[in-house]
Amino acid sequence: MAEINSIFYILVLIMSVVIHEIAHGYAALHYGDHTAEYQGRLTLNPIKHLDLYGSILLPVLLIVTHAPFLIGWAKPVPYNPANFKPEERRMASIWVAAAGILANIAIAMFFSAIIRLADVVSFIPESFIPLAGTIVLLNIVLAIFNLIPIPPLDGSKILFGVLGYKSYRFERFFEKYSIFVLLFFVFFLWQFITPVVYLIFKSITGLS
Repeated sequence: MAEINSIFYILVLIMSVVIHEIAHGYAALHYGDHTAEYQGRLTLNPIKHLDLYGSILLPVLLIVTHAPFLIGWAKPVPYNPANFKPEERRMASIWVAAAGILANIAIAMFFSAIIRLADVVSFIPESFIPLAGTIVLLNIVLAIFNLIPIPPLDGSKILFGVLGYKSYRFERFFEKYSIFVLLFFVFFLWQFITPVVYLIFKSITGLS
């Protein structure tokens, strides 16, 4: 049973990060950039998006070692800000970065609504509730994790877009040290984010 649960966790994670990346591509397309479309990345086919380390090896390692969190990533969907209209380039870059986070929030809210609906209708099987809860929890984690303003996460692109030219010094610093800062955050500071994740989860699903 544990093996089945682990496989389910990984499948949910893979599809969630795939949708996350596709959202970036469609946001870029909305602003006139067809890069992701031309490279065949606007598809739900996970094979087009899988990253060996971020989509498979890391999640398996975290599950096997019973880590208190489960994270992962897919291959970033490419986009070219030069294809955005000059007057929209700054805001377009912010919205493209935010699109993946918003997609994960939308998934979490959708399955939370199903969980809530199960209290008032009879056609939703009770066995589906823990599965939906897992989907909600993983997408909350992905949304919050990607909000962290450390490259290469989306939160950094949003922050740099908001700061504009003022972000130059931060970008120079993170060019050298981002991987170390990110690893420090994951292994030493994420524990302080976990209670927030479960508070949000309980608030939107009603589950404990």
